[in-house]
Amino acid sequence: MTSSDSAQAAPQKAPAKDPWDLPDVSGLVVGVLGGTGPQGKGLAYRLAKAGQKVIIGSRAADRARTAAEELGHGVEGADNAECARRSDVVIVAVPWEGHGDTLAALREDLAGKLVVDCVNPLGFDKKGAYALKPEEGSAAEQAAALLPGSRVTAAFHHLSAVLLQDEAIEEIDTDVMVLGEERADVETVQALAGRIPGMRGVFAGRLRNAHQVESLVANLISVNRRYKAHAGLRVTDV
Repeated sequence: MTSSDSAQAAPQKAPAKDPWDLPDVSGLVVGVLGGTGPQGKGLAYRLAKAGQKVIIGSRAADRARTAAEELGHGVEGADNAECARRSDVVIVAVPWEGHGDTLAALREDLAGKLVVDCVNPLGFDKKGAYALKPEEGSAAEQAAALLPGSRVTAAFHHLSAVLLQDEAIEEIDTDVMVLGEERADVETVQALAGRIPGMRGVFAGRLRNAHQVESLVANLISVNRRYKAHAGLRVTDV
């Protein structure tokens, strides 16, 4: 066989996948644990307004149903366990103080689900906000340790709850840093972020990099206090 024959026989490489070719997620049911809090309620509102089916969860089902009625757009309310069971993707937006206990109690209900952790472990003192580092490394890594039967990702950390809930604002001008172990899961979360006008999901590494993403919220709080703003993030040149 000549060198030219060998070249002709060599297998052809498949073209590289376009990183912005994201899946259609419009049919997924999204649950929001902590959906009665400011961040969770804001995310639920934006996703539902974009046409996503959304269920918000709370420890008290009545409280969740009341919040869902306030949001409209077909949002439903349920207790956390029912919210987890009925959803394809579950966003964790609970307070850091209850993060571990909440997820441990829902381990079976969240099995097989794509979990999106957006919790920021923070402390506050007279100098302002500062980052806490959980034993596992980050809130997202704690979630992964507590939920071995789930596919855990991290995203939606840097969003202003004030902007999310403001019905007068049509677009949220920000990028969402998305972290995870499996490309398909990350792309699903990116696509969900992209359902919200003005928002874009950007891959930002594996879960081991979640701590610095969660910690950056402390810096944004300082920015917001100094400039009386609701700062977000944009990643350039991608």
